[in-house]
Amino acid sequence: MRIGQLARRSGVSVRALRYYEEQRLLESTRTPGGQRDYPDEALERVQLIQDLYAAGLSSRTVVELLPCVSTGVATPAMLDQLIIERDRIAARIQDLTRAKTKLGRVIENVTAANVAQD
Repeated sequence: MRIGQLARRSGVSVRALRYYEEQRLLESTRTPGGQRDYPDEALERVQLIQDLYAAGLSSRTVVELLPCVSTGVATPAMLDQLIIERDRIAARIQDLTRAKTKLGRVIENVTAANVAQD
């Protein structure tokens, strides 16, 4: 699949895909004409990269941890890092859930106050 097609299918810009390659997060081969050619698995990998970024992982951390995804094998240090990141994400989810609950209460209170004024 060409870079434009991968960009469209993944919802990620061509520029971002090039950056992923520069950071060694994504690999492509080149056609005889020099165009990037990605395997079908690249879509799933780009989605994973996006999810990890959205969860707050840095490019450096993602580069360090992605070999585990590809090989299914991790050094003890990599496994420790995976656990740390998972636990950090879980704590962040708890924080976000608390914030969501508080905002829900504010919305309920504002809605009730607006109804009472009518």
